[in-house]
Amino acid sequence: MTATATRSAPATRDSSGPADVFVVFGITGDLAKVMTFRSLYRLERRGLLDCPIVGVAFDDWTLDQLRTRAKESIVGTGESLDQQIFDRLAARFSYVHGDFADAAAYKRVADAVDGFERPVFYLEIPPFLFGRVIGGLHDAGLTANARVVVEKPFGHDRDSARALAAEIHQYIDESQLYRIDHYLGKLGVEEVVHLRFANALLEPVWSSNFLAGVQITMAEDFGVEDRGHFYDPVGALRDVVVNHLMQLVAVCAMEAPARGDPTTIKDAQVALFRAVKEANPAHYVRGQYDGYLDIDGVSKDSTTETYAALRLEIENWRWAGVPFFIRTGKRLPITQTELRLIFKHPPKLGFPAFDREMTPNQLVVKLDPSTGIRLIVEAQKGDGPGPIELDIDFTQEGVEGPTPYEVLLHAALVGDSTRFTRQDGVEETWRVMQPLLDNPPPVHRYAQGSWGPETANDLVRGFASWHGPWIAS
Repeated sequence: MTATATRSAPATRDSSGPADVFVVFGITGDLAKVMTFRSLYRLERRGLLDCPIVGVAFDDWTLDQLRTRAKESIVGTGESLDQQIFDRLAARFSYVHGDFADAAAYKRVADAVDGFERPVFYLEIPPFLFGRVIGGLHDAGLTANARVVVEKPFGHDRDSARALAAEIHQYIDESQLYRIDHYLGKLGVEEVVHLRFANALLEPVWSSNFLAGVQITMAEDFGVEDRGHFYDPVGALRDVVVNHLMQLVAVCAMEAPARGDPTTIKDAQVALFRAVKEANPAHYVRGQYDGYLDIDGVSKDSTTETYAALRLEIENWRWAGVPFFIRTGKRLPITQTELRLIFKHPPKLGFPAFDREMTPNQLVVKLDPSTGIRLIVEAQKGDGPGPIELDIDFTQEGVEGPTPYEVLLHAALVGDSTRFTRQDGVEETWRVMQPLLDNPPPVHRYAQGSWGPETANDLVRGFASWHGPWIAS
């Protein structure tokens, strides 16, 4: 069941308000195993889940098999399982078996959700199936008041992202489509926005008037040994830069939204993306860790990057002249994601203490897997002048926060689209990265446990050096 050119665009829909049923396509897959069941369990524990859950998949499972998979998955993620809470969650489950290409499957889904008025359909399936499944739901009369949640990737370049949206928009309009980027569910990303706009002390210095550069690092100490078939056609740029790390650029650099509603916030993000110049392949470094070619599913002559470092420029009044340096890589020394603001040096006014190489002031926001804030400033210490580090780790300041998928699934269920990407934002991030896809530089080998290829240091030469990341506590 595929899109046809003769279909008319859907009328404007009212899909707002809390969901009364949650339907998960692909519930027997790996994503449900490692993320979805755990997130639903945690929502149940917090009293935030109040609707039935219908699983849909090709596997011919019984309901007991689904419940067993759910329990094993929750325990397998390290979650401490309370049997009473799990029993409440398991009682919400039902299961529909069917082939996504078969109209009869959607009839069975329709029977399973009969009487419910505001379903949320979560598609944990490959993107090439999005149009087929949404079309099947549409033809079964299930999309009028529905929300549809889809997983990345949203295309593999700008043209494919547009084509995917055009196919989906034949059946539902943009307001009904929730694109998940799990980075928008992280506490740290929300903290960046709060830090910027809730503190009169910080907002004025968050600009080219005071900053020499911005660095965003997403370091991972693990490789892709268990998913070579998936990763090799994708690479670091498509996997995390065009989505996750560009979202960090947005929350770091966008102007303060005039209101807090989803549309206004997304307008501010898209305005920022539009100000970002197309990335220059001359300011892009690609790396591949030693041993990558030996992974099952990886082509023996693969030039896929497992490391990417690039420089971006933003052409607006706040950021003109401030380089944004982004780097990410597999098999680096540690796992940590951070945002680092590097301030300009103060003028040398004849103080003897200034006659040395000084560490620039820095504001570091630690994002994942732990969160916190570090301020690096110069101080006159007992043994002489030098930099000091003022640290706050958020895990020591409060209770455990929700996981990203827990946040996002709850937002989808209650109808809050703030944390989900919009089509114009998706297209703009692909526009920025398209030159790097069209003209990628050679890939450089790097040792596992290193900070990537040496040539990445040339990227920041003349501006600064790579800093950090602040090692997770």
